[in-house]
Amino acid sequence: MARGGVLLLSGGFDSPVAGYLMVRQGLGLSAAHFSLEPITDDAAAIKARTIRVGEAFAEVAHAANRRFYFVLTKRLMVRLADAIADREAADVLVTGENLGQVSSQTVASLRAIDAVARHPVLRPLIGFNKQEIVDRAKAIGTYEVSKGPEICDLLGPPRPSTHARLDQILTEETKLDLPGLVSSCLSRLVSEKFKSNGPAARVPSSPGTLA
Repeated sequence: MARGGVLLLSGGFDSPVAGYLMVRQGLGLSAAHFSLEPITDDAAAIKARTIRVGEAFAEVAHAANRRFYFVLTKRLMVRLADAIADREAADVLVTGENLGQVSSQTVASLRAIDAVARHPVLRPLIGFNKQEIVDRAKAIGTYEVSKGPEICDLLGPPRPSTHARLDQILTEETKLDLPGLVSSCLSRLVSEKFKSNGPAARVPSSPGTLA
Protein backbone atom coordinates (compact mmCIF):
# COMPACT_ATOMS: atom_id res chain seq x y z
CA MET A 1 0.00 0.00 0.00
CA ALA A 2 1.20 3.50 -0.79
CA ARG A 3 2.44 5.53 2.18
CA GLY A 4 0.32 8.51 1.31
CA GLY A 5 -1.21 10.55 -1.45
CA VAL A 6 -2.06 14.08 -2.55
CA LEU A 7 -5.76 14.65 -3.20
CA LEU A 8 -6.55 17.27 -5.84
CA LEU A 9 -9.45 18.82 -3.97
CA SER A 10 -11.96 20.85 -5.97
CA GLY A 11 -14.87 22.84 -4.60
CA GLY A 12 -17.41 20.26 -5.79
CA PHE A 13 -18.79 16.88 -4.81
CA ASP A 14 -16.40 14.50 -6.54
CA SER A 15 -12.98 14.88 -4.94
CA PRO A 16 -14.09 14.76 -1.28
CA VAL A 17 -15.85 11.48 -2.02
CA ALA A 18 -12.75 10.18 -3.82
CA GLY A 19 -10.61 11.15 -0.84
CA TYR A 20 -13.00 9.43 1.57
CA LEU A 21 -12.85 6.19 -0.41
CA MET A 22 -9.05 6.19 -0.44
CA VAL A 23 -8.76 7.03 3.28
CA ARG A 24 -11.16 4.16 3.96
CA GLN A 25 -8.61 1.93 2.22
CA GLY A 26 -5.91 3.15 4.59
CA LEU A 27 -4.24 5.80 2.41
CA GLY A 28 -3.12 8.92 4.26
CA LEU A 29 -3.88 12.08 2.31
CA SER A 30 -2.74 15.67 2.00
CA ALA A 31 -5.31 17.75 0.14
CA ALA A 32 -4.37 20.45 -2.39
CA HIS A 33 -7.00 22.96 -3.51
CA PHE A 34 -6.29 25.22 -6.48
CA SER A 35 -8.10 28.53 -5.98
CA LEU A 36 -8.98 30.79 -8.92
CA GLU A 37 -8.37 33.89 -6.81
CA PRO A 38 -8.11 36.73 -7.79
CA ILE A 39 -10.24 35.83 -10.83
CA THR A 40 -12.95 34.76 -8.35
CA ASP A 41 -13.54 35.49 -4.68
CA ASP A 42 -12.39 33.13 -1.94
CA ALA A 43 -15.72 31.34 -1.44
CA ALA A 44 -14.45 28.01 -2.75
CA ALA A 45 -11.13 28.36 -0.96
CA ILE A 46 -12.95 28.78 2.35
CA LYS A 47 -13.94 25.14 1.94
CA ALA A 48 -10.41 23.92 1.25
CA ARG A 49 -7.08 25.76 1.53
CA THR A 50 -5.33 26.49 -1.19
CA ILE A 51 -2.79 27.33 -3.88
CA ARG A 52 -3.79 30.46 -5.78
CA VAL A 53 -3.69 29.70 -9.50
CA GLY A 54 -5.95 32.40 -10.93
CA GLU A 55 -3.19 34.30 -12.72
CA ALA A 56 -1.63 31.09 -14.08
CA PHE A 57 -4.96 29.82 -15.39
CA ALA A 58 -5.64 33.20 -17.01
CA GLU A 59 -2.26 32.96 -18.72
CA VAL A 60 -3.21 29.53 -20.09
CA ALA A 61 -6.56 30.87 -21.31
CA HIS A 62 -4.95 33.81 -23.12
CA ALA A 63 -1.71 32.34 -24.48
CA ALA A 64 -2.83 28.89 -25.64
CA ASN A 65 -5.67 27.58 -27.80
CA ARG A 66 -8.65 27.81 -25.44
CA ARG A 67 -10.17 24.61 -26.85
CA PHE A 68 -7.52 22.79 -24.80
CA TYR A 69 -7.87 24.94 -21.67
CA PHE A 70 -9.21 22.21 -19.37
CA VAL A 71 -6.55 19.65 -20.30
CA LEU A 72 -3.78 22.26 -20.07
CA THR A 73 -4.89 23.45 -16.64
CA LYS A 74 -5.33 19.88 -15.39
CA ARG A 75 -1.76 19.16 -16.49
CA LEU A 76 -0.62 22.28 -14.62
CA MET A 77 -2.44 21.10 -11.48
CA VAL A 78 -0.83 17.67 -11.81
CA ARG A 79 2.60 19.31 -11.99
CA LEU A 80 1.80 21.24 -8.81
CA ALA A 81 0.44 18.15 -7.06
CA ASP A 82 3.57 16.24 -8.06
CA ALA A 83 5.70 18.93 -6.40
CA ILE A 84 3.60 18.72 -3.24
CA ALA A 85 3.86 14.92 -3.30
CA ASP A 86 7.66 15.27 -3.41
CA ARG A 87 7.60 17.52 -0.34
CA GLU A 88 5.18 15.26 1.53
CA ALA A 89 6.91 12.01 0.52
CA ALA A 90 3.60 10.87 -0.99
CA ASP A 91 3.47 8.01 -3.49
CA VAL A 92 0.33 8.77 -5.49
CA LEU A 93 -2.06 11.49 -6.63
CA VAL A 94 -5.82 11.13 -6.13
CA THR A 95 -8.51 12.91 -8.18
CA GLY A 96 -12.31 12.89 -8.28
CA GLU A 97 -12.49 12.49 -12.05
CA ASN A 98 -15.10 10.15 -13.48
CA LEU A 99 -15.27 9.06 -17.07
CA GLY A 100 -16.97 11.14 -19.73
CA GLN A 101 -18.62 13.98 -17.79
CA VAL A 102 -16.73 16.91 -19.31
CA SER A 103 -14.01 17.61 -21.84
CA SER A 104 -11.09 16.80 -19.56
CA GLN A 105 -12.64 13.51 -18.45
CA THR A 106 -12.77 11.65 -21.75
CA VAL A 107 -10.36 8.77 -22.30
CA ALA A 108 -8.24 10.84 -24.72
CA SER A 109 -8.04 13.80 -22.35
CA LEU A 110 -7.23 11.65 -19.32
CA ARG A 111 -4.42 10.02 -21.30
CA ALA A 112 -2.97 13.45 -22.09
CA ILE A 113 -3.26 14.51 -18.44
CA ASP A 114 -1.65 11.33 -17.12
CA ALA A 115 1.29 11.73 -19.50
CA VAL A 116 2.67 14.62 -17.42
CA ALA A 117 2.31 12.93 -14.01
CA ARG A 118 5.41 11.70 -12.19
CA HIS A 119 3.31 9.90 -9.58
CA PRO A 120 0.57 7.37 -10.34
CA VAL A 121 -2.89 8.98 -10.57
CA LEU A 122 -5.68 7.13 -8.74
CA ARG A 123 -9.31 7.81 -9.75
CA PRO A 124 -11.58 5.87 -7.38
CA LEU A 125 -14.73 7.39 -8.95
CA ILE A 126 -13.86 6.59 -12.56
CA GLY A 127 -16.98 4.40 -13.06
CA PHE A 128 -19.41 6.45 -10.95
CA ASN A 129 -22.14 8.63 -12.44
CA LYS A 130 -22.95 12.05 -10.96
CA GLN A 131 -25.99 10.93 -9.00
CA GLU A 132 -24.03 8.11 -7.39
CA ILE A 133 -21.38 10.62 -6.31
CA VAL A 134 -23.95 13.05 -4.90
CA ASP A 135 -25.67 10.22 -3.01
CA ARG A 136 -22.33 9.11 -1.57
CA ALA A 137 -21.52 12.72 -0.57
CA LYS A 138 -24.80 12.87 1.35
CA ALA A 139 -24.07 9.53 3.01
CA ILE A 140 -20.61 10.54 4.25
CA GLY A 141 -21.58 14.09 5.27
CA THR A 142 -19.71 16.17 2.67
CA TYR A 143 -22.76 17.23 0.61
CA GLU A 144 -23.58 20.42 2.52
CA VAL A 145 -20.00 21.68 2.29
CA SER A 146 -19.62 20.75 -1.38
CA LYS A 147 -22.89 22.17 -2.68
CA GLY A 148 -21.56 25.73 -2.56
CA PRO A 149 -19.63 27.57 -5.25
CA GLU A 150 -17.52 25.70 -7.78
CA ILE A 151 -16.29 27.90 -10.62
CA CYS A 152 -13.69 25.71 -12.29
CA ASP A 153 -14.93 26.46 -15.82
CA LEU A 154 -15.00 30.25 -15.51
CA LEU A 155 -12.16 30.78 -18.00
CA GLY A 156 -12.96 27.79 -20.17
CA PRO A 157 -14.16 27.87 -23.78
CA PRO A 158 -17.80 27.39 -24.80
CA ARG A 159 -16.84 24.35 -26.92
CA PRO A 160 -13.79 22.62 -25.42
CA SER A 161 -11.93 19.84 -27.16
CA THR A 162 -13.04 16.38 -26.06
CA HIS A 163 -10.36 14.39 -27.88
CA ALA A 164 -7.12 16.24 -27.27
CA ARG A 165 -4.08 14.46 -28.65
CA LEU A 166 -0.87 14.61 -26.66
CA ASP A 167 1.04 16.16 -29.57
CA GLN A 168 -1.54 18.98 -29.71
CA ILE A 169 -1.20 19.59 -25.98
CA LEU A 170 2.60 19.62 -26.14
CA THR A 171 2.46 22.16 -28.97
CA GLU A 172 0.19 24.43 -26.93
CA GLU A 173 2.46 24.12 -23.88
CA THR A 174 5.36 25.57 -25.88
CA LYS A 175 3.42 28.87 -25.75
CA LEU A 176 3.56 28.88 -21.94
CA ASP A 177 6.33 29.48 -19.42
CA LEU A 178 5.48 26.33 -17.50
CA PRO A 179 8.44 26.40 -15.06
CA GLY A 180 7.57 30.01 -14.25
CA LEU A 181 3.87 29.23 -13.79
CA VAL A 182 4.62 26.29 -11.51
CA SER A 183 7.11 28.31 -9.45
CA SER A 184 4.71 31.25 -9.16
CA CYS A 185 1.83 29.04 -8.02
CA LEU A 186 3.92 27.15 -5.48
CA SER A 187 5.11 30.46 -4.03
CA ARG A 188 1.48 31.18 -3.10
CA LEU A 189 0.92 27.88 -1.34
CA VAL A 190 -0.71 28.21 2.08
CA SER A 191 -0.70 25.22 4.39
CA GLU A 192 -3.18 24.22 7.07
CA LYS A 193 -3.63 21.21 9.29
CA PHE A 194 -7.13 20.04 10.12
CA LYS A 195 -8.40 18.28 13.20
CA SER A 196 -10.21 15.04 12.41
CA ASN A 197 -13.07 15.81 14.77
CA GLY A 198 -13.29 19.57 14.89
CA PRO A 199 -12.66 22.87 13.14
CA ALA A 200 -9.55 23.65 11.15
CA ALA A 201 -6.40 24.49 13.02
CA ARG A 202 -4.53 27.15 11.06
CA VAL A 203 -0.81 26.51 10.88
CA PRO A 204 1.20 29.70 10.38
CA SER A 205 3.62 29.11 7.54
CA SER A 206 5.36 31.08 4.87
CA PRO A 207 3.91 30.98 1.36
CA GLY A 208 5.34 28.08 -0.58
CA THR A 209 5.80 25.84 2.47
CA LEU A 210 3.86 22.90 3.76
CA ALA A 211 3.19 22.45 7.44
